[in-house]
Amino acid sequence: MSVFDFSLFAKGGPMMWVLLVLGFFCLMLFIERVLFLHRGQIKSMEFISGIKNILDKRRIVEAMTVCEETPGPVAAVVKAALLHAGEGADKMRFHVQEAALVELPALERRLGSIAAVAQVAPLVGLLGTVLGMVTTFVAFERDYASASILATGMWQALLCAAGGLLLAIPAHLAHHFLNGRVRAIVRDIEWAGNEIMKYLLLDYRAAAPEQNREKGQN
Repeated sequence: MSVFDFSLFAKGGPMMWVLLVLGFFCLMLFIERVLFLHRGQIKSMEFISGIKNILDKRRIVEAMTVCEETPGPVAAVVKAALLHAGEGADKMRFHVQEAALVELPALERRLGSIAAVAQVAPLVGLLGTVLGMVTTFVAFERDYASASILATGMWQALLCAAGGLLLAIPAHLAHHFLNGRVRAIVRDIEWAGNEIMKYLLLDYRAAAPEQNREKGQN
């Protein structure tokens, strides 16, 4: 028997092909989301430390350039704070929160589709099960039920039920995994936004008068 023998799969009837299409669709979404979230998740502590070191040298334009070259929502939020570094705390917080709200939909995109596949797969499997049982009872009703016809209906019923569960379980796990990644990035966004705002409002502004006095003395 070949490794790619689809004889058992074919016994599941037409609903097995629906499950196969849903599974392929879910797999493509999962791979795309994993790659996207991996690209967007950076080492926030190291990134913020590097931005602070640049700002200590009063090179705010260079810091914004680093943010533009760094992928991910954390860099976008930090850049929003730097663009409004000279404004008050409320305005700066507003722009930081606005930048975070712009980034959140991109993080959560397509997660709903994966959740939908996880919820629909058992229903498709149940439909295939019902169709298999209908096939069996129609054969009984028409008085031509044979062992092969009964086996065909039972195979379809059992395989569709198993196929729906085999798709729903990993789809639920994939959705849970991706949700965890999104929550981790959201925590990084919140921490980075608060950290850069605190630095700009306290340390960065406090250092400016001292440097001006040193320049005046020189």
